[in-house]
Amino acid sequence: MEITWLGHAAFEIISDKGLKIIIDPFISNNPACNVPVEEIDADLILVTHGHVDHFGDAMEIANRTGARVIANHEVSLFLSQQGIESTGMNIGGSIGIQGIKITMLDAKHSSDIDFVEDVIPGGSAGSFLITFEEGTKIFHAGDTGLFGDMEKIIGDIYNPDIAILPIGDRFTMGPLEAALATKWISPKMVIPMHYNTFPAIEQNTTNFSNFVMQMTPKIKTIVLNSGETFDPNNLND
Repeated sequence: MEITWLGHAAFEIISDKGLKIIIDPFISNNPACNVPVEEIDADLILVTHGHVDHFGDAMEIANRTGARVIANHEVSLFLSQQGIESTGMNIGGSIGIQGIKITMLDAKHSSDIDFVEDVIPGGSAGSFLITFEEGTKIFHAGDTGLFGDMEKIIGDIYNPDIAILPIGDRFTMGPLEAALATKWISPKMVIPMHYNTFPAIEQNTTNFSNFVMQMTPKIKTIVLNSGETFDPNNLND
């Protein structure tokens, strides 16, 4: 498996069987992304909510690659109206698609579709738990603040191996809250995201890493540079 951070909340995940998943494909207008959108390939596109810095280039990539977009019901309806093949779901639900299981879980954030002339409702923001063929579970939190179900539901019930969490503050959790979320979720490793894209969310990842080390020293913090790829199969290396 390969996990590549594309800057902000955008990730590319390639499964052991070669399935290409793009999450929150904010690419072409993302100052932290150094990959041209024309080079992005995908089988599935997951969109956590309707804000432009997460919805991003979902339609362009879907049109070019034929990838199906997975999103909440309201964002899926918007996509369908644009002629994009999409599958809508909602918090607590799961779907099986192309050999993997996708579960939409909660996030505490807004989700209006804010890149059209008249802003329209985008349903509720969500997060995704992806369960791969060999059993590895990756949790992408989307944009969120800290909330108790991270421990009681996401951690205790779904128990992901890898958590990808925002640390930028202002619009999401900051480093301290994200470290507490890491403790509650209790994954094997955590990857920070949604920071340093813009001045308003500048953070020093060392602060987050130190908080995680202090609270849960057994959990590995993986800090990626934009465009860097990580293989979680090398966790014990």
